[in-house]
Amino acid sequence: MSILLEAKGLSKNFGALRAVDGVSLSLGAGDTIGIIGPNGAGKSSLFNLIAGVMAADAGQVLWQGRDITNLSAAERCRAGVGRTYQIPKPFGGLTVYENLLVAAEFGGGGGADVRALCRSILGQMELSHLANAPAGGLRLLERKRLEMARALATRPKVLLLDEIAGGLTDLECESLIGAIRDIKAQGVAIIWIEHVVHALFAVVDRLAVINFGAKIAEGPPKATFDGPEVQSIYLGIEA
Repeated sequence: MSILLEAKGLSKNFGALRAVDGVSLSLGAGDTIGIIGPNGAGKSSLFNLIAGVMAADAGQVLWQGRDITNLSAAERCRAGVGRTYQIPKPFGGLTVYENLLVAAEFGGGGGADVRALCRSILGQMELSHLANAPAGGLRLLERKRLEMARALATRPKVLLLDEIAGGLTDLECESLIGAIRDIKAQGVAIIWIEHVVHALFAVVDRLAVINFGAKIAEGPPKATFDGPEVQSIYLGIEA
């Protein structure tokens, strides 16, 4: 499997705090990686480095073998790196459909098929009935679906999901898992930060564990999660 996205030794300091400490990850086309770790472990900071929201103090981000470490978040998005945010950030005064149009124009540079693309994504994310509804009035599950829909409208090859299942009921979470599986089936590679571990187990191929900014384990989801160091650090269970 050819490498699509690679993070090599990424580090980020905030004063004396090392939020990300030499983390490396690689992702092939259609690959899915889940990332877990305690609150404050540096997971979202790692996402911000990969997405270009923050500049790394050390390390590289490679896209299909090309160094994109110095590219902006907008340039990375247009190259094919899409992302969601832990707290959905729709344009509340626009309709659901208009939110997708903005994302499609920004991420993909427009084109004759933009409206058809947005209608297709609305259907895929079960938002067609809300196409003309103001985004600011959506319920949480609908906002989460819109957050993913907007990312998909940028035509990503890699999708970064930041705690997309957080705050949902079990039934809502199962619904969202189905949507993410559909995205995976379309060949989009996924890196997914999540505290709802059973949701990750239902989708991801590999699990990476972050603690105090460093990657302490990576491998098959259940075997990695059941490892003594992960159980001790992530769950507070002594080996």
